[in-house]
Amino acid sequence: MSLPAGNKQLAVVGAGSWGTALALEFSRQGYQVGLWVYERDLGARIAAERENNVFLRGFALPENIVPTPDLGAVAGAPLLVIAVPSHALRRVLSDLRPQLPPASEMVLATKGLEEHTSLRVTEVTLEVLGQDWTSRLATLTGPTFAREVAAGDPTAVVVAAQSPALAVSLQQRLSSPTLRLYTSNDVVGAELAASLKNVIAIAAGICQGLGMGSNTRAALIARGLAEMSRLAIAMGGAAETLAGLAGLGDLVLTCTGELSRNRALGIALGSGQTLAQAQASTPMVAEGVRTAAAAVQLAARWGVEMPILRQMHRVLFEHLAPRQAVAELMGRALRPER
Repeated sequence: MSLPAGNKQLAVVGAGSWGTALALEFSRQGYQVGLWVYERDLGARIAAERENNVFLRGFALPENIVPTPDLGAVAGAPLLVIAVPSHALRRVLSDLRPQLPPASEMVLATKGLEEHTSLRVTEVTLEVLGQDWTSRLATLTGPTFAREVAAGDPTAVVVAAQSPALAVSLQQRLSSPTLRLYTSNDVVGAELAASLKNVIAIAAGICQGLGMGSNTRAALIARGLAEMSRLAIAMGGAAETLAGLAGLGDLVLTCTGELSRNRALGIALGSGQTLAQAQASTPMVAEGVRTAAAAVQLAARWGVEMPILRQMHRVLFEHLAPRQAVAELMGRALRPER
């Protein structure tokens, strides 16, 4: 299966809720969109029913979205938007590599850190595809719930790239009346913010599951942002990025929004479920779990104190009781805020 001929073509690689929502947004902009679906049976159902009733139920897919389980059918698109979970990124890119045309561009809409290497998504991509992709690679991030993007709610995001020309070009090509892109050259800060906020969102959910109120959540968001900023700045990111859409904006959304899968997982943990039970209750991937494992390694490597992150790692992987984790955070030695 291949895309119909046309002047505006792109491919979305990954048909989870986020990839499907992006495909809908770009289809409204007049693009012919190839949508790669990992699950072959789901791809056939989407093609027949014109709806992704597993990951984004209730949204009809127009005819200019062409779902396919064949990665080669979308690899030749001039612009590829990668929306697979972070743990699948390396494998999917490895499969794509021999099929990519020499002049194509890529936007990473994947949020997370690679679990065993702690690499950011751009670092994984350049390791797989080669450093010559640097000028053709960008990251898309910011406060985005898939269902709201799919519905056409006004949304603002950041496109970060080492190439200012690419960032501006993508801003011009992908902005619409409902999707506003801001440019940035801070790829490090944008990608770390996009990853770390998911861990803080699990903590926010835990607090809610324990019955704690708005005071607790506000304190957690503020101190979580401080931790995220410390690590990002140590690794070369900019404080302004963490204070903007990619940082504070996405953090607030993910910690407070009803559609946040990381917050939902935290609520389940705070309510007494095990991690396995919480993960089994939904087909959606809560990126914060794997990110917690990777980010603990980064914090140690860079000598950055991140007590909330550390407690979340203990809850997720070391069987620390959620209420005890909160008590230990509150019982830490007193200190100045800054």
